[in-house]
Amino acid sequence: MNDFLTSLWTILLELAPWLLLGAAVAGLLHRLLPAGLLGRQLSGRGGVLKAVAFGVPLPLCSCGVIPVGLGLKRQGASDGAAVGFLISTPQTGVDSILVSASMLGWPFALFKVAAAAITGVLGGWIADSAANDPLAPTAEQDDGHSHAQPRTWRGAFDVAVDLVRSIWRWLVIGVLASAAITALLPDGALAGMADFGGPIVGPLAAMAAALVVSLPLYVCATASVPIAAALVAGGLPTGAALVFLMAGPATNVATIGAIYRTLGARSLGVYLTTIVAGSVLAGLGYELLIGPLVSDLAALHTHDHGAPWWAVASSVLLLAMIAWFAIEDLSRLLRSKQAPAASGAAATQTLVVEGMTCQNCVRHAERALSDDPEVGAAHVTLDPPRAVVTGAITAERAGELLAAAGYRATPE
Repeated sequence: MNDFLTSLWTILLELAPWLLLGAAVAGLLHRLLPAGLLGRQLSGRGGVLKAVAFGVPLPLCSCGVIPVGLGLKRQGASDGAAVGFLISTPQTGVDSILVSASMLGWPFALFKVAAAAITGVLGGWIADSAANDPLAPTAEQDDGHSHAQPRTWRGAFDVAVDLVRSIWRWLVIGVLASAAITALLPDGALAGMADFGGPIVGPLAAMAAALVVSLPLYVCATASVPIAAALVAGGLPTGAALVFLMAGPATNVATIGAIYRTLGARSLGVYLTTIVAGSVLAGLGYELLIGPLVSDLAALHTHDHGAPWWAVASSVLLLAMIAWFAIEDLSRLLRSKQAPAASGAAATQTLVVEGMTCQNCVRHAERALSDDPEVGAAHVTLDPPRAVVTGAITAERAGELLAAAGYRATPE
């Protein structure tokens, strides 16, 4: 248990400062970039390069990238721009880059950025070539996800906090899993996998295993870095960890379904093929070109020089934020259970809500309803997309509140 707790705290010290810094940068980007800039710049095949260039530093994981990427398509971006953005963005992000550099070294972090950018550009170009009319903008101009925070400093703060809020569960899972691996897996336990079958076959087998595990699962680029670092410390080829960190964040059941519904089977095929082939080739490239030059990387991270004050403060702040988010979610769960009981004493309005794509949407819609003094309780669900509101509020007024928040609502 002592080894587990020590590993847990060490991982927090390495992860927290860079995660919070990345969140702060995300807030600054929101504050400084003009509204609507991306939609105007990402039309046509030339938009692929712009989409990837802008998407690589954005700290959006699989959940957050879906509405943004598909919203770009609805605003007039080409299929290629949307696909390139969806491939490259969830693999990287300022927070993920900084955390990767802290835990796996700058050579690994920069190589991952380059691999994500290249696969995004190639996938976007192929998607444009495969599209029937890649230059034709979509007729639908409403992205259905227009509840952006105001471009003020308060809005920038809210964006930064919402980023951490959207992945806090996966952060907890990633850190706990990493600490367990570090504490329970003997040093070098996975080293034999790299030696199996020679310098190509061994890493390829490890990469195939990482690919099979990562493709269907939701894996956040930032939260999964501690798991990858722990596996590398246990002897897993670094190239296999690169495959895990590239393919996992860019693919999951929700992303695959959303791309299929919005862009079609052809674009989805290009998307998945590019990620699978690109991540494996990147993993092999790292093993052959970069790995030998940084083979002593693990040793560079084993020296204990003591934790600086800012790392300790960041870790404490991150833990406090996670506790806050957990209490918020628990309160929402309790309110949802109390809503049916309250409906007996007050009028209940049930509305079908369109435009929600993630749990952040759910929280945003609930806040928009709960802020009205006529609402006694509001419970919003993503599946089914529904809002149940109790109180003196009318269905028309509830629909207006949701419309102001960026959603379309109709009485059930």
